[in-house]
Amino acid sequence: MDIGSLLAGYRKGASSPAAVIRAIYAEIREQGERPVWISLVAEEESLRRAAELETREDAHALPLYGVPFAVKDNYDVAGMETTAACPAFAFTAKETATAVERLLAAGAILIGKTNMDQFATGLVGTRTPYGICSSVFNSEYVSGGSSSGSAVAVARGLVSFSLGTDTAGSGRVPAAFNQLVGLKPTKGRVSTHGLLPACRTLDCVSVFAETCADATLVFSMLDGVDAKDAYSRKARPGEGAAAWSALGAASSFRFGVPSALEFFGDDEARKLYEHAVEELKGLGGEAVMFDYAPLRDAAQLLYQGPWVAERLAAVESFAAAHPEAFEPTVGKIILGGSRHSAVDGFKAGYRLQEIREKADALLRAVDFLLLPTTPTTYKISDVEANPIELNSNLGYYTNFVNLLDMAAVAVPAGFRPNGLPFGVSLIGPAFTDEGLLTVADRLHRKLASTLGGSGVFGAKRELAATAPMKTETAPEGCMWMAVVGAHLTGQPLNWQMTERRAQLAKTVRTLPHYRLYALANTTPAKPGLVYDPGFTGKGIELEVWAMPEDTVGTFLAGIPAPLGLGTVRLEDGSVVKGFLCEPAGLEGAEEITHFGGWRYYLASLK
Repeated sequence: MDIGSLLAGYRKGASSPAAVIRAIYAEIREQGERPVWISLVAEEESLRRAAELETREDAHALPLYGVPFAVKDNYDVAGMETTAACPAFAFTAKETATAVERLLAAGAILIGKTNMDQFATGLVGTRTPYGICSSVFNSEYVSGGSSSGSAVAVARGLVSFSLGTDTAGSGRVPAAFNQLVGLKPTKGRVSTHGLLPACRTLDCVSVFAETCADATLVFSMLDGVDAKDAYSRKARPGEGAAAWSALGAASSFRFGVPSALEFFGDDEARKLYEHAVEELKGLGGEAVMFDYAPLRDAAQLLYQGPWVAERLAAVESFAAAHPEAFEPTVGKIILGGSRHSAVDGFKAGYRLQEIREKADALLRAVDFLLLPTTPTTYKISDVEANPIELNSNLGYYTNFVNLLDMAAVAVPAGFRPNGLPFGVSLIGPAFTDEGLLTVADRLHRKLASTLGGSGVFGAKRELAATAPMKTETAPEGCMWMAVVGAHLTGQPLNWQMTERRAQLAKTVRTLPHYRLYALANTTPAKPGLVYDPGFTGKGIELEVWAMPEDTVGTFLAGIPAPLGLGTVRLEDGSVVKGFLCEPAGLEGAEEITHFGGWRYYLASLK
């Protein structure tokens, strides 16, 4: 039930929100509410919501018109209980979480609240009194947690997308175990107001979807500063610029691969990861080996350090009054937070800063990391017998991400011979979310064929039948910059592009209304591009680069007269910024328009 296909069906009249809602509730009745759901919106209420949407004049203009979704039961929804998978903790919410409000405003329909590891403490999905979710591909294996029900609801086709949370990997591990895309945004990009914290300084709203395009659409509805959330933030100009994600024949990027990998004996997972690395190389990437030890050290700080005390801070009064109400493993972890002192907190902070310096150095050498989402997977019975160690193993490649303020996208990466799915994650600096999603979409389409749990639950649906991500706009944090002469690839001033981390996106021609001149007395030799709306030629060849916004000022400052930056209109209908020449600069210049581009003119001189 991917969003793109669902909306296309609505537009064609092949389906309607009301019909989809009836089918969902009928399927839930057949499957049973447990263990996926903790509470449901009444079917009558959801049908009323669908009817209201269907009668709105602007219905089809709503980005998520009639799209069914679910939320983890640590989100508040006015009039519904929030349990965090602890019945003794349950309360009826008076206000709806900001993230949920934004989705409803976009036209989405909430179906219900999903099961989870209690108080969002765990990566397994077994720590709940509401029944244990399993991977949709094998009921003996864990679903991943803590956002277990949210992932399974999407994989079973009960909703088009869902919200989870991600402190240590809870928005990525369940994605890997259920063949989904799991987006863990940059901290603060999506408001956590109305979300029961696990670790408030680290928590992120996460998105489960069947495709990167769907995750991107949902993320665009959620993204934005919220005055109600003290940790809400937005990028500064150029921060997290992902010029490397610009699509085109010339696109290239560098991605980090650990020099030593841990799979806890899962050789099939190793093979699938190695295959993913090769496929990413085939998409234009250069693999760069790096030492994973600093990231592993950061991951260990999350549960072995004082951050567990923050979990206690979230439910301190309840824990003091009802210590017996906790699931045993969850209680051991949360109540154990009381043993850490403020001194422990400062010492861990110092250690984390040391690790952060190493991580920053790593990310200056690559554009992003490609890691296994999890090193392996486990049977439910094994996790119940060894709940702490095996849970820790699942977070081996996820726990460090929020501590080091990174963004991540988990995507399916094939199946083991036993039919269990494997996943990989693209992890980059803060605010590279959209760039990661762009490359992740391309990789996903190389590594997977079907969507979610389709074929297990319902008919098999093909990933290739869904629309890939749109890439007409410049990468996040960048602007398109057209160059026509000395800044072209291989030309004397191209270094001024590359030192600003600009990325070549495409070679294209202008509209016919441009003339090109070889300017007099310039070193190195430069052309001048002039817009002449009354002229009709063949257009002038140029290169379009994605340039980080925060470097444009220094680039402009270095441009000598008579050249400057202006608006350039391209034959493909797009409009970009680029070099133009002042009319006064044409004195003594030679018109070379008939060559069609600077390279062709230079070739004529040889």
